[in-house]
Amino acid sequence: MRRRQYYPTPEQSLICVILIQNITTLLLPVNILRLDERTGNIYILAGEETGIEISRDGKWSFDE
Repeated sequence: MRRRQYYPTPEQSLICVILIQNITTLLLPVNILRLDERTGNIYILAGEETGIEISRDGKWSFDE
């Protein structure tokens, strides 16, 4: 069985760039930037504990 390969949507790409720009403005390092192959969501780990998830439609939320 072949796994479905996801690519970031245009909405995800734009929001990702905006969020990372804001994160680095706060002088937080971006430790992980990953496209989850199971869901198609982008996950960002900034600093030691700030997790952000960007869904396929470009909506984002803090990971708790």
